Amino acid sequence: MEFTAKAIAEFLKGEIVGNPEIKVNNVAKIEEAESGTLAFLANPKYAKYLYTTNASIVLINKDFELEKSVSTTLIKVDNAYESFAKLLELAEQAKPVKQGISSLAFIDESAKIGDGVYIAPFVYIGENTVIEDYVKLNPHVFIDDNVTVKKNSTLNSGVKVYHECVIGENCIIHAGAIIGSDGFGFAPDENNVYRKIPQLGNVIIEDNVEIGSNTTIDRATMGTTYIRKGAKLDNLIQIAHNVQIGENTVMAAQVGIAGSAKIGKDCQFGGQSAAAPHIQIADGVKVVPQAGIPNTIKEPGSVVMGSPAFNIREFQRSFIVYKQLPDLYKRVKQLENELSKLKGTE
Repeated sequence: MEFTAKAIAEFLKGEIVGNPEIKVNNVAKIEEAESGTLAFLANPKYAKYLYTTNASIVLINKDFELEKSVSTTLIKVDNAYESFAKLLELAEQAKPVKQGISSLAFIDESAKIGDGVYIAPFVYIGENTVIEDYVKLNPHVFIDDNVTVKKNSTLNSGVKVYHECVIGENCIIHAGAIIGSDGFGFAPDENNVYRKIPQLGNVIIEDNVEIGSNTTIDRATMGTTYIRKGAKLDNLIQIAHNVQIGENTVMAAQVGIAGSAKIGKDCQFGGQSAAAPHIQIADGVKVVPQAGIPNTIKEPGSVVMGSPAFNIREFQRSFIVYKQLPDLYKRVKQLENELSKLKGTE
């Protein structure tokens, strides 16, 4: 689809600087853009590309000051990054919507299927499952018995949802994610042989959650593992049994949350960070990548770093000392040698 600068500016309520009739049919990075594409500039580090880009249209912030003339058409908006995201969302919505049920899918006769659904070839839907209106199940999705998938949710290829689990409305679950696998529960007997503890709970994913590829969310031993509404989980994340992830919390790739940990709302976890079992993380906590959290964090909005993790400012002050340890060690050895010499002259 093609859009003119005028149409884009009207949609974004922006101001055009340049040719309002110029057209674009694709998007691109500002440094790699070709003619006929739209780019955006939000990060000042990329400002130099504005003067050399081949993009036909570039979104910029209204407060950006040009250092020299540009050849591209500009659209000034309040927030270039947010506006670009809106355009991408518009383009996504313009794609054809698949509907219908493939004859190559298996659907148990007890399952309830809503209106406007798309069920691709090789999908499996088990007993007493509920698939609500406009759900999209892509090839090789497995839906076990007594599962509910609510309206407008999309499960991509290879997603597995175990029995009794619930997927909320408007969720997106990416390829290979597994929802409701058994929690890691074992107990040693008198011979130190580990016996499996049955995992009798489920997973409930609330509305507007997105879960990345190959992420796993374990069912509770008893009760429920919760992913609260608006949470966003990246690829390759492990959420253990009986965990609770708060509303609008985001986690980058390779985060690990151990069993029964409770994470507050609006938290941010950097990549490869982890939380120990049975701890609580207050609302709004930010966890720096690769941090390991061994204990409860009670202070809302705090930022933690390191392993074991503690307040980022304290960590940074400690790290300055840590980097000086080799020199400090040399100085201590020098002082020891000088003391030894002094003692020898007494």
